[in-house]
Amino acid sequence: MLNVIINGALGKMGKVLIDAVNSDEELNLVAAVDKGAGFMSEKPEGVYGSIFDVNVKADVVIDFSRPEAANDLIKYCKANRCALVLATTGFSDEELAFIHESAKEIPIFNSYNMSLGVNLMLSLVAKAAQALEGFDIEIIEKHHNEKVDAPSGTAIMIANEINEALDNSMQMNYGRYGRDCKRAKNEIGIHAVRGGTIVGDHTAVFAGKDEIIEIRHTANSKQIFAQGALRAAKFLSSKERGFYNMKDLFKF
Repeated sequence: MLNVIINGALGKMGKVLIDAVNSDEELNLVAAVDKGAGFMSEKPEGVYGSIFDVNVKADVVIDFSRPEAANDLIKYCKANRCALVLATTGFSDEELAFIHESAKEIPIFNSYNMSLGVNLMLSLVAKAAQALEGFDIEIIEKHHNEKVDAPSGTAIMIANEINEALDNSMQMNYGRYGRDCKRAKNEIGIHAVRGGTIVGDHTAVFAGKDEIIEIRHTANSKQIFAQGALRAAKFLSSKERGFYNMKDLFKF
Protein backbone atom coordinates (compact mmCIF):
# COMPACT_ATOMS: atom_id res chain seq x y z
CA MET A 1 0.00 0.00 0.00
CA LEU A 2 1.24 3.48 -0.91
CA ASN A 3 1.40 6.02 1.92
CA VAL A 4 0.23 9.47 0.81
CA ILE A 5 0.49 13.03 2.13
CA ILE A 6 -1.86 15.64 0.65
CA ASN A 7 -0.75 19.26 0.64
CA GLY A 8 -3.41 21.95 0.30
CA ALA A 9 -5.76 19.62 2.12
CA LEU A 10 -8.27 22.24 3.30
CA GLY A 11 -8.90 23.65 -0.16
CA LYS A 12 -11.71 22.50 -2.45
CA MET A 13 -9.43 20.27 -4.50
CA GLY A 14 -7.72 18.97 -1.37
CA LYS A 15 -11.01 17.74 0.07
CA VAL A 16 -11.87 15.98 -3.19
CA LEU A 17 -8.44 14.37 -3.18
CA ILE A 18 -8.79 13.16 0.42
CA ASP A 19 -12.05 11.42 -0.47
CA ALA A 20 -10.44 9.87 -3.55
CA VAL A 21 -7.45 8.53 -1.59
CA ASN A 22 -9.69 7.14 1.15
CA SER A 23 -11.75 5.34 -1.50
CA ASP A 24 -8.70 3.72 -3.13
CA GLU A 25 -7.66 0.35 -1.69
CA GLU A 26 -4.10 0.80 -2.96
CA LEU A 27 -3.52 4.07 -1.11
CA ASN A 28 -3.26 5.07 2.55
CA LEU A 29 -3.63 8.70 3.66
CA VAL A 30 -1.06 9.24 6.43
CA ALA A 31 -1.18 13.05 6.72
CA ALA A 32 -2.92 16.14 5.39
CA VAL A 33 -1.13 19.50 5.25
CA ASP A 34 -2.48 23.00 4.83
CA LYS A 35 -0.97 26.29 5.99
CA GLY A 36 -4.46 27.30 7.15
CA ALA A 37 -4.31 24.57 9.76
CA GLY A 38 -1.58 26.51 11.52
CA PHE A 39 -4.15 29.14 12.51
CA MET A 40 -6.68 26.66 13.92
CA SER A 41 -7.05 26.48 17.69
CA GLU A 42 -8.05 22.82 17.36
CA LYS A 43 -6.68 20.99 14.33
CA PRO A 44 -8.32 17.75 13.13
CA GLU A 45 -6.24 14.65 13.81
CA GLY A 46 -3.67 14.02 11.09
CA VAL A 47 -3.77 17.61 9.78
CA TYR A 48 -0.60 19.72 9.95
CA GLY A 49 0.10 23.39 9.33
CA SER A 50 3.51 22.71 7.77
CA ILE A 51 4.99 19.83 5.82
CA PHE A 52 7.94 19.91 8.23
CA ASP A 53 5.62 19.07 11.13
CA VAL A 54 4.72 15.71 9.59
CA ASN A 55 6.34 12.89 11.56
CA VAL A 56 5.04 9.83 9.70
CA LYS A 57 6.61 7.91 6.84
CA ALA A 58 5.22 8.64 3.39
CA ASP A 59 5.93 7.37 -0.13
CA VAL A 60 4.49 10.31 -2.06
CA VAL A 61 3.26 13.87 -1.52
CA ILE A 62 0.45 15.18 -3.73
CA ASP A 63 0.12 18.96 -4.00
CA PHE A 64 -2.87 20.96 -5.25
CA SER A 65 -2.08 24.30 -3.61
CA ARG A 66 0.04 27.26 -4.76
CA PRO A 67 3.42 27.55 -6.54
CA GLU A 68 5.13 29.00 -3.48
CA ALA A 69 4.59 25.70 -1.62
CA ALA A 70 6.80 23.72 -3.99
CA ASN A 71 10.13 24.79 -2.48
CA ASP A 72 9.33 23.40 1.00
CA LEU A 73 7.70 20.29 -0.45
CA ILE A 74 10.79 19.51 -2.50
CA LYS A 75 13.04 20.03 0.53
CA TYR A 76 10.85 17.66 2.56
CA CYS A 77 10.76 15.01 -0.18
CA LYS A 78 14.53 15.15 -0.64
CA ALA A 79 15.12 14.76 3.09
CA ASN A 80 12.63 11.90 3.40
CA ARG A 81 13.25 10.22 0.05
CA CYS A 82 9.68 10.33 -1.17
CA ALA A 83 8.08 11.18 -4.51
CA LEU A 84 6.21 14.38 -5.33
CA VAL A 85 3.18 15.02 -7.54
CA LEU A 86 2.83 18.72 -8.36
CA ALA A 87 -0.57 19.56 -9.83
CA THR A 88 -0.21 23.31 -9.33
CA THR A 89 -0.29 26.07 -11.94
CA GLY A 90 1.50 29.40 -12.17
CA PHE A 91 5.16 28.41 -11.72
CA SER A 92 7.77 30.94 -12.85
CA ASP A 93 10.63 29.92 -15.15
CA GLU A 94 12.98 29.96 -12.16
CA GLU A 95 10.66 27.72 -10.12
CA LEU A 96 10.33 25.28 -13.02
CA ALA A 97 14.11 25.16 -13.38
CA PHE A 98 14.40 24.30 -9.67
CA ILE A 99 11.79 21.55 -10.06
CA HIS A 100 13.65 20.00 -12.99
CA GLU A 101 16.98 20.19 -11.16
CA SER A 102 15.45 18.58 -8.06
CA ALA A 103 14.11 15.73 -10.18
CA LYS A 104 17.69 14.54 -10.53
CA GLU A 105 17.43 13.45 -6.89
CA ILE A 106 13.78 12.42 -6.41
CA PRO A 107 10.90 11.42 -8.70
CA ILE A 108 8.71 14.43 -9.52
CA PHE A 109 5.52 14.38 -11.59
CA ASN A 110 4.37 17.80 -12.79
CA SER A 111 1.35 18.68 -14.89
CA TYR A 112 -0.86 21.77 -15.05
CA ASN A 113 -3.80 19.47 -15.70
CA MET A 114 -4.26 15.91 -14.45
CA SER A 115 -7.20 15.07 -16.71
CA LEU A 116 -6.89 12.25 -19.25
CA GLY A 117 -9.19 14.15 -21.63
CA VAL A 118 -7.20 17.39 -21.50
CA ASN A 119 -3.98 15.56 -22.21
CA LEU A 120 -5.56 13.80 -25.17
CA MET A 121 -6.68 17.25 -26.32
CA LEU A 122 -3.04 18.38 -26.31
CA SER A 123 -2.20 15.65 -28.78
CA LEU A 124 -5.16 16.56 -30.99
CA VAL A 125 -4.43 20.30 -31.14
CA ALA A 126 -0.83 19.62 -32.15
CA LYS A 127 -2.00 17.47 -35.05
CA ALA A 128 -4.61 20.05 -36.04
CA ALA A 129 -2.05 22.87 -36.01
CA GLN A 130 0.20 20.96 -38.39
CA ALA A 131 -2.64 19.99 -40.71
CA LEU A 132 -4.47 23.34 -40.84
CA GLU A 133 -1.80 25.52 -42.38
CA GLY A 134 -2.68 29.22 -42.42
CA PHE A 135 -5.59 28.91 -39.99
CA ASP A 136 -5.91 31.49 -37.22
CA ILE A 137 -5.65 29.94 -33.76
CA GLU A 138 -7.42 31.15 -30.62
CA ILE A 139 -7.76 29.55 -27.19
CA ILE A 140 -10.67 30.32 -24.86
CA GLU A 141 -10.64 29.10 -21.27
CA LYS A 142 -13.43 29.38 -18.70
CA HIS A 143 -13.21 28.85 -14.94
CA HIS A 144 -15.06 29.64 -11.72
CA ASN A 145 -15.02 33.13 -10.25
CA GLU A 146 -12.53 32.25 -7.49
CA LYS A 147 -9.65 31.18 -9.73
CA VAL A 148 -6.73 33.52 -9.08
CA ASP A 149 -4.44 32.99 -12.08
CA ALA A 150 -5.16 33.85 -15.70
CA PRO A 151 -4.81 32.46 -18.22
CA SER A 152 -5.11 28.97 -16.81
CA GLY A 153 -2.12 26.67 -16.76
CA THR A 154 -4.03 24.35 -19.09
CA ALA A 155 -4.55 27.13 -21.65
CA ILE A 156 -0.82 27.79 -21.56
CA MET A 157 -0.17 24.06 -22.03
CA ILE A 158 -2.44 24.03 -25.09
CA ALA A 159 -0.77 27.11 -26.57
CA ASN A 160 2.71 25.70 -25.98
CA GLU A 161 1.77 22.37 -27.55
CA ILE A 162 0.50 24.14 -30.66
CA ASN A 163 3.58 26.37 -30.80
CA GLU A 164 5.94 23.41 -30.55
CA ALA A 165 4.06 21.68 -33.38
CA LEU A 166 4.67 24.80 -35.48
CA ASP A 167 8.40 24.99 -34.71
CA ASN A 168 7.90 27.69 -32.06
CA SER A 169 7.02 30.24 -34.73
CA MET A 170 3.99 31.70 -32.92
CA GLN A 171 3.60 34.62 -30.52
CA MET A 172 1.12 34.61 -27.62
CA ASN A 173 -1.47 37.41 -27.36
CA TYR A 174 -3.14 37.40 -23.95
CA GLY A 175 -6.44 39.11 -24.73
CA ARG A 176 -7.13 42.19 -26.83
CA TYR A 177 -8.18 45.72 -26.01
CA GLY A 178 -8.06 49.00 -27.91
CA ARG A 179 -8.53 50.45 -31.38
CA ASP A 180 -5.52 48.85 -33.04
CA CYS A 181 -5.91 45.13 -32.39
CA LYS A 182 -5.81 43.64 -35.87
CA ARG A 183 -4.74 40.04 -35.63
CA ALA A 184 -1.19 39.08 -36.59
CA LYS A 185 -0.76 35.96 -38.70
CA ASN A 186 1.68 34.30 -36.36
CA GLU A 187 -0.19 34.78 -33.10
CA ILE A 188 -2.15 32.55 -30.77
CA GLY A 189 -4.86 34.49 -28.96
CA ILE A 190 -5.54 33.36 -25.38
CA HIS A 191 -8.66 34.56 -23.57
CA ALA A 192 -9.82 33.98 -19.98
CA VAL A 193 -13.45 33.91 -18.80
CA ARG A 194 -14.29 33.83 -15.07
CA GLY A 195 -17.73 33.21 -13.64
CA GLY A 196 -19.97 31.12 -11.44
CA THR A 197 -18.86 27.62 -10.59
CA ILE A 198 -17.33 26.57 -13.92
CA VAL A 199 -14.91 23.73 -13.13
CA GLY A 200 -12.92 24.09 -16.33
CA ASP A 201 -13.65 24.56 -20.02
CA HIS A 202 -11.02 24.88 -22.76
CA THR A 203 -11.59 25.40 -26.47
CA ALA A 204 -8.97 25.62 -29.22
CA VAL A 205 -10.40 27.42 -32.25
CA PHE A 206 -8.85 26.96 -35.70
CA ALA A 207 -10.44 29.53 -38.04
CA GLY A 208 -9.76 29.35 -41.76
CA LYS A 209 -11.44 30.69 -44.87
CA ASP A 210 -15.12 29.77 -44.63
CA GLU A 211 -14.60 27.02 -42.04
CA ILE A 212 -13.93 26.65 -38.32
CA ILE A 213 -12.68 23.65 -36.38
CA GLU A 214 -12.99 23.59 -32.58
CA ILE A 215 -11.43 21.13 -30.17
CA ARG A 216 -12.99 21.42 -26.73
CA HIS A 217 -12.73 19.82 -23.32
CA THR A 218 -15.19 20.41 -20.47
CA ALA A 219 -14.63 19.25 -16.90
CA ASN A 220 -17.88 18.59 -15.05
CA SER A 221 -16.28 17.87 -11.66
CA LYS A 222 -12.93 17.97 -9.88
CA GLN A 223 -12.94 14.19 -9.60
CA ILE A 224 -11.19 13.83 -12.95
CA PHE A 225 -8.19 15.77 -11.64
CA ALA A 226 -8.06 13.76 -8.42
CA GLN A 227 -8.08 10.45 -10.28
CA GLY A 228 -5.30 11.64 -12.57
CA ALA A 229 -3.20 12.66 -9.57
CA LEU A 230 -3.68 9.26 -7.94
CA ARG A 231 -2.59 7.52 -11.13
CA ALA A 232 0.49 9.76 -11.18
CA ALA A 233 1.29 8.86 -7.56
CA LYS A 234 1.10 5.14 -8.33
CA PHE A 235 3.22 5.66 -11.44
CA LEU A 236 5.98 7.33 -9.37
CA SER A 237 6.06 4.48 -6.85
CA SER A 238 8.36 2.48 -9.14
CA LYS A 239 10.71 5.41 -9.91
CA GLU A 240 13.85 6.38 -8.01
CA ARG A 241 14.29 9.82 -9.58
CA GLY A 242 13.42 11.80 -12.68
CA PHE A 243 10.94 14.33 -14.06
CA TYR A 244 7.67 12.99 -15.45
CA ASN A 245 4.41 14.32 -16.89
CA MET A 246 1.17 13.06 -18.39
CA LYS A 247 2.84 12.01 -21.63
CA ASP A 248 4.88 9.51 -19.66
CA LEU A 249 1.79 8.24 -17.87
CA PHE A 250 -0.57 7.85 -20.84
CA LYS A 251 1.87 7.52 -23.78
CA PHE A 252 -0.03 9.86 -26.10
